Amino acid sequence: MSDLQPAFILVRPQMGENIGAAARAMLNFGLTHMRLIDPRDGWPNPRAVAMASGAAGKVLDHAGVFETLPEAIHDCSYVFATTARSRDLTKPVMTPERAMEHARALCASGQKVGILFGPERAGLENEDISRANAIISIPVNPDFASLNLGQAVLLCAYEWRRQGDATPPEVLELAGTELAPAIEVEKLGDHYEERLEEAGFFFPATKAEGMKLNLRNLWSRMPLTRADVQTLHGVLRQIVRKAGK
Repeated sequence: MSDLQPAFILVRPQMGENIGAAARAMLNFGLTHMRLIDPRDGWPNPRAVAMASGAAGKVLDHAGVFETLPEAIHDCSYVFATTARSRDLTKPVMTPERAMEHARALCASGQKVGILFGPERAGLENEDISRANAIISIPVNPDFASLNLGQAVLLCAYEWRRQGDATPPEVLELAGTELAPAIEVEKLGDHYEERLEEAGFFFPATKAEGMKLNLRNLWSRMPLTRADVQTLHGVLRQIVRKAGK
């Protein structure tokens, strides 16, 4: 297992489809180290391959297969166990966000990390969890806390990726154009102010300055592109042209 990412360890998984779904979820977020403990339907599993859908098959191709949990975590210095139920065990309980933040710090320091996911029907047993250093508890609806194996893997994989991803929370997609410089927005404002003045829009005179100020504020508040500015000039010219006929 690379020291750059954790191993996602599926403990006694039951359905090949869920193993394949877990592989897809892992690769979606750049994770490739899967370990399987005593898969119910044996290994390799054609249903897992079919569900993995193409590229994610490489996660399955390199998955380690073990008979017992101690064998699967033998080289891990820190192990997380995912569970939705409260346990009578004294351990740190972390959200996926906090757990993956901690996992990244551990991996960055050269430590090997494992994350346990239990079988679909009942999840991890207390004996499994007793071998973990910490618990990951996903804050789901307490009246329906059951997560599909692939979903649980997806949530943890997403948080792993998010902790190390520099993607800004919001961007403006400019679709082949660029934001209009201030001078073009200024000229657009002048154009509308002139035409609206001619049309008698700024009435009564006592409110004219305030109305103009509001219009200027409107233009500056909008993230106008150069294409937007050209369109708005064209709209106004056409309105004036039609009004003059």
